[in-house]
Amino acid sequence: MKVAYVLNTYPLPSHSFIRREIAALERRGVEVLRLAMRRPPGDPPDPQDRAEAARTEYVLDRGASGLALDLLRAATAAPGRFLAALRLALRCGRASPRGVLRHLVYLAEAAHVARRCAQQGVRHMHAHFGTNSATVAMLANVLGGLSYSFTVHGPEEFDAPAALSLGEKLDRAAFAVGVSQFGRSQLRRWAAFETWPRLHVVHCAIEPGAFSDPAPLPEGPLRLVSIGRFHEQKGQMLLVEAMARLRATHPEAHLTLVGDGEMRPMIEAEIAAQGLKDAVTLTGWLPERGVLAELNAAHVLVLPSFAEGLPMVIMEAMAAARPVISTYVAGIPELVQPGRTGWLVPAGDAAALADAVAEAAEAPRAALAAMGQAGRDRVLARHDADTEAAKLAALFKAAIG
Repeated sequence: MKVAYVLNTYPLPSHSFIRREIAALERRGVEVLRLAMRRPPGDPPDPQDRAEAARTEYVLDRGASGLALDLLRAATAAPGRFLAALRLALRCGRASPRGVLRHLVYLAEAAHVARRCAQQGVRHMHAHFGTNSATVAMLANVLGGLSYSFTVHGPEEFDAPAALSLGEKLDRAAFAVGVSQFGRSQLRRWAAFETWPRLHVVHCAIEPGAFSDPAPLPEGPLRLVSIGRFHEQKGQMLLVEAMARLRATHPEAHLTLVGDGEMRPMIEAEIAAQGLKDAVTLTGWLPERGVLAELNAAHVLVLPSFAEGLPMVIMEAMAAARPVISTYVAGIPELVQPGRTGWLVPAGDAAALADAVAEAAEAPRAALAAMGQAGRDRVLARHDADTEAAKLAALFKAAIG
């Protein structure tokens, strides 16, 4: 069985779950043609991502003339299919703030994807995210006739489903996947009722072998770690506020922020304004080994997100036997169990977040260790990469027929 993965910018540090999913499929004997629209900016910091980039074909490397040639080939080879794809691109473009011109670019990308799939004997495409990569897969389906599917993560797709033509993508797909029950429920809001049987849950997953020997909790005062892109939806600014609230009662608590992004200057400014330079460390992006080292150095992962899908970093923290403090958002309550594997607080509530951190600081280390072990048991049972890849491979096989 040979499939194509249709991706936007790949690989990125925050998308390591896609690399793990592809590797697990390949262990099952599935051949995967990696077709990404664009290269990641700069050299990926993780050596595994650098190796993955070397295995990936980049559509926009074709340049404008190459993509125009692909469009011409598609139009002359199957005029009826081309006109149907053109009409679909125009309709989606008129519904989108990105406009018609951008969707004509997607059509050109789809022409190249369809041609490469035909050359490589690929009969099914799978996209990650219901955004432009799924648009390209849908248009390639119309141009070339091969089936497609896609995984929806959220929250971006749930913020603008009409602008993304999400319902049309779902109804045309052989199947679609949510990464949580919550995610699938949102897909059902936009898909036709007849499409519901083709909507499935396949979790993003971890490689258990990478967490085979969890480090014991460190000694000393509470150490927190938060991992993720510096973006409004991740709630790092609220976390800085919570740390400021804790200063009076738990001045020894320390927070490490792993990641980077457009909000870094604002976060740094707020840390300085609150006088927390000694209490908060920013590391920038780290390779997987560096992320694991920061998890091992912490007692608790804290992720105060306002919007999510189902964060990989929570799975990784639980696999590393670390309790989690997070929010009642999207698929997170399906994984984090309050009082058993960590704490859940209302999103946007700095006081509740500070209270949860204070409880973690005051909890006996044995209680934190027990929470960590319960979380580890839960995530290993629910989010094993090979188990989830088997589900996806079965869906591919059924789609190909």
